[in-house]
Formats: sequence, structure tokens, C-alpha cells
Amino acid sequence: MSTDASGMIECRPLARIWGEDDEDAVWHAAIDLFLLNTANAYDAFACLFGVRNSFGFRPLTEGRGLPVDASDGLWDAFNTWGAQHAHGTTWISWAELAAANWDETDRSGTLGRSTVAGAGTHWAPVWDVMRTLAELHGPEHVRLVVWFD
Repeated sequence: MSTDASGMIECRPLARIWGEDDEDAVWHAAIDLFLLNTANAYDAFACLFGVRNSFGFRPLTEGRGLPVDASDGLWDAFNTWGAQHAHGTTWISWAELAAANWDETDRSGTLGRSTVAGAGTHWAPVWDVMRTLAELHGPEHVRLVVWFD
């Protein structure tokens, strides 16, 4: 049975201006992963999120669940999709992605993180959108939230 990723990029545009504690500094759904064609490359799922990790990657994020302050748009998408069928739900900020070691490899040393999920892969459009939003709103105010079926 195949595993597919679903999710959304969120941003918090007013947090940079007014501060994270301001009542208007809430998360907003920015774009659904479906629109960015990430495909279902299991090596990327493994190195990024620890899902289907027979490769032995040290995932960048794993098992965080949905953020407690997730946007209404994200909650709507998650519940419409079928929350009861989701597994591997997690999230990662652009700040964490930017600080990641993209040269790290799987346990065999043959697959590199950048090779399976870097700029030249199906994940490039996701990184491009997140990078642009981070330039506008700050890297800590942009995150990717994912879940798998």
C-alpha cells in the first residue's frame, strides 16, 4: 500500500511586525501541498519526517503532531481529509529547514538529504514558497505541516 503526504504551508505575517504575542499574530494557511506536486518519494519522507524510514535517515522532524496554534484553514483541511486516517503528523519551520544539515546521508552513506529532498527534487517548489514567505515574514513565522495516509 502506498503512502502519500498531505499538508499545508502556514505563515504568521503579523508576528514580525507586532510580535508573537499580539492577538493579530495568528497562523494563516498559505498553500496546500497538493498544489506543489511533492509526489510520494519515500526516501524524502524518511529524511524529512521519519515516515517509511527503512533508509536509516535521521529525520529533520518526526511525530510532533499538529501545532496547537494551527490555522483554521489547516484544521479544516486536516479534518476534511480524514484525521482518523492520518499518521506521521508533524511540522517544521523554515528556520529549522534552513539550519538543517543537507549534506547528511542515510545509514548506508549512499543517499544524501539534498539528493532526495533538496533543491533539485519534487520538494523544490515547497522550499521556494517557504523561502519567499520567510523573506517577507521571518523564518520562524513560516512552517510546513504534514500528515500521511
